[in-house]
Amino acid sequence: MTDRPLTLMAVHAHPDDEATGTGGVLARYAAEGVRTVLVTCTDGGCGDGPEGVKPGDPGHDPAAVASMRRQELEASCDVLKVSDLELLDYADSGMMGWPSNDASGSFWRTPVEEGAARLAELMLRYRPDVVVTYDENGFYGHPDHIQAHRITMAALEMTATELSPKVYWTTVPRSGMQRFGEIMREFQPDMPEPDPAEAAAMAEIGLPDDEITTWVDTTAFSGQKFDALAAHASQGENIFFLRMGKERFGELMGVETFVRVQDATGAAVPESDLFAGLR
Repeated sequence: MTDRPLTLMAVHAHPDDEATGTGGVLARYAAEGVRTVLVTCTDGGCGDGPEGVKPGDPGHDPAAVASMRRQELEASCDVLKVSDLELLDYADSGMMGWPSNDASGSFWRTPVEEGAARLAELMLRYRPDVVVTYDENGFYGHPDHIQAHRITMAALEMTATELSPKVYWTTVPRSGMQRFGEIMREFQPDMPEPDPAEAAAMAEIGLPDDEITTWVDTTAFSGQKFDALAAHASQGENIFFLRMGKERFGELMGVETFVRVQDATGAAVPESDLFAGLR
């Protein structure tokens, strides 16, 4: 043990991802005195513009959207008490199959080794005890999430002689996905039923409950998580959870789940603390 504070590094693709997947743990561990480092890989320029204007539509200015989303990201970090925000600032690649995937400077087109080298420098600077990112499918197949996974795992390999953090991928229990669908229909009664292909894809999101290694209770911090999501006001149309209201959100979003993929502590699983075995 050293006098250096325990450090959590979360590697996310876009502004707002930090709140959706890890807002609870960022807020909880900050409150416990852990140094929380957020690495955001892209500028979010393929998000909605003012008044909900969509990428590719007249009036959508990716540079202006990116500037707006940076301000929102900084506000979210203030809410979550994030210690350090690092921006790789690659161009948002958009959804899989969009022309922006192949645009010059897009994160998706960036060589993995290049992005990983930049992230490895940050890892050596901050020396995280815990690293969190997405699984190999980017949780749901978004190219920037997949690329964030790739550069994170490559950066861990690059730094393996000096660092041996616990490594986690975000996930959700499949037992909760049906309930999530019910809640979506409750708040969007006119939502059409998904076609069979979409339904099958949704059924593959997350993991069976018995494969989830880590269940972190963040109930006490659900209000901060909601407020962090709300800070991304320009993307409110896409952030379904905001429609629940803070009270209902707190009832339903009080646990964040992960699968542990690297560990040198020998901590038993299932575990309820990302830092189990480290303190």
